[in-house]
Amino acid sequence: MTLVAGVDSSTQSCKVVVRDLETGETVRTGRASHPDGTSVDPQAWWDALVAAIADAGGLTDVAAISIGGQQHGMVALSSDGEVVRDALLWNDTRSAGAAADLIAEFGAEALAARTGLVPVASFTSTKLRWLRDAEPDNAARVAAVALPHDWLTWRLRGFGPAASSPLGPVLDELTTDRSDVSGTGYWNPATGEYDRELLIAALGHDAALPRVLGPGESAGTGIVDTATAGTMLDVVVGPGAGDNAAAGLGLGAVAGDVVVSLGTSGTVFAVTETTSEDPTGTVAGFASASGEYLPLVCTLNAARVLDAFARVLGVSHDELGSLALEAQPGAGGAVLVPYFEGERTPNLPDATATLFGLTLLSTTRENLARAAVEGMLGALADGVEAILAQGVSARRLLLVGGAAQNPAVQAIAAQVFGVPVEIPTPGEYVAAGAAVQAAWALTGSRPAWTVDVVAAPPVDHRPLILERYREVAGTYTA
Repeated sequence: MTLVAGVDSSTQSCKVVVRDLETGETVRTGRASHPDGTSVDPQAWWDALVAAIADAGGLTDVAAISIGGQQHGMVALSSDGEVVRDALLWNDTRSAGAAADLIAEFGAEALAARTGLVPVASFTSTKLRWLRDAEPDNAARVAAVALPHDWLTWRLRGFGPAASSPLGPVLDELTTDRSDVSGTGYWNPATGEYDRELLIAALGHDAALPRVLGPGESAGTGIVDTATAGTMLDVVVGPGAGDNAAAGLGLGAVAGDVVVSLGTSGTVFAVTETTSEDPTGTVAGFASASGEYLPLVCTLNAARVLDAFARVLGVSHDELGSLALEAQPGAGGAVLVPYFEGERTPNLPDATATLFGLTLLSTTRENLARAAVEGMLGALADGVEAILAQGVSARRLLLVGGAAQNPAVQAIAAQVFGVPVEIPTPGEYVAAGAAVQAAWALTGSRPAWTVDVVAAPPVDHRPLILERYREVAGTYTA
C-alpha cells in the first residue's frame, strides 16, 4: 500500500491525515494544538507539526506529503533564515489603517485589477505596511516574506536557521502555490506574476518571495524525519495550499460548485474558470489549488450564532435544531441579523446583532431557535449572492462544517438558498485536499477519490425568508 499525507495547519491546530494512494481511504490521523492569539511565533506551528506527525504514527512509510495552512499570515525572515518577529495572523486587525493607506495610494479599482483584492486587515500586504510604519527596524531586517504553509514546507524540507536545520537558510528554496499567494495583495492571479511595486510599497523595500508552484508540481524530494534529529526521508513534497483552496480540493469541488463553510466564521467560495475583480472588496479574487480561480466571501458570524442561542435557551445544538423545525418558515416574523462580532461582509466592523419583529405571540422558544438558524444562513446567502454576481453559475451548494450536520440547518438551508444543497460526509477537508496534492505531485495525476454525500434535502426554496432578512439587514447599510 502506498501512503500519502496531508497537513492542515490552521489557526487553532495542526491536523495530519495519512491516506491510501489508490482508494483515498484514511489510514491514520494525528493532531496537536496551536497557541491562542493573533500574533504567534511560527516555531509553535513547527512544534505542533512535529507533534501531529508523531500522533499520526510518523512519516517513514509515507511516499509524499503536502501542507495546507491558514492564509495571509505574515512570516518575515532575515537573511540568515531567522523569523524577524511573531507572525501576524489573518485575524489580526492592527493593519486596518495600513489597508486604508494602500487603497488611498493606488485606488480600489486598480488594486482589484492588479491583484484580485481590495486590501483589508487580513491580507499580507497590509501587515507588511504596518510593519514598515510601526516597526521600521524589524522591517529593515526582512530579507524574505513567506506565508505559514510556505514556511512549514521549507522547514520540513530541511531549510531554516543554520542552528536548527540541516540544509541551512537557503531563501531561494522557499516555495508557495497560486492559491495561497493570491491572498497576499502583491500577486496577480490573471498573469501569475508578483507585483513588485506593490510589495515595495507595502514593506518599504524589495525582498525574496517564494517560487510559485502550479497544481501537482513538487517542491522537491526529501524531508526531515521529525522523529530523529537530522535524518532525511525520501519523500516527495507537494506545493501546499491556502486552507479554503485545500478544502475545495479535498471536496472535489469543480466549476459549478459553491461551497458554504459553517465554522467559527463563515466562508462562501466557488470554483470558476475565469478571474474575478470586485472593486467593492466584497469578493476576494483568489486562485484555486487545481488551476482555476476561487472567488471567496468571508463572514465573521457563523456557527457561533447557534452557540449563543443554544446557551440562551439552555439547550444542546441538537435540541436547538429540533425547536427550530417545530417553527414555521419565517419564524413567525422574527428576524435575526447576526452581526454579534461586527461583520466583514458587509463591511460593518462596529455593528451588533438585532432580533427584529418580535410580538407577544411570536416570542416562543421555537421561533427564536428558527430565527437563529435563518439569520446565520441569511448572512451567508448574501455571500452566495455576491459570488453569483461575479458571473458564477451554480449547479449545487456544498454545505460543510460542524453545524452542517444539524438536520435543522440542512432543511432550512434548502429553503434559504435557491440552489440544490448537498452535505458531504464530515471530514478534515483541508488536510484531505493537501493529501490530494501529495498524490498529484507523486504520480503526476490528480487522484479520482470520491467524496460521499450524507444528505441532500429536497429543494424547498422559500423566498420570504430572505426577503424579510434583507429588509431588516438593509437598515444597517442605509
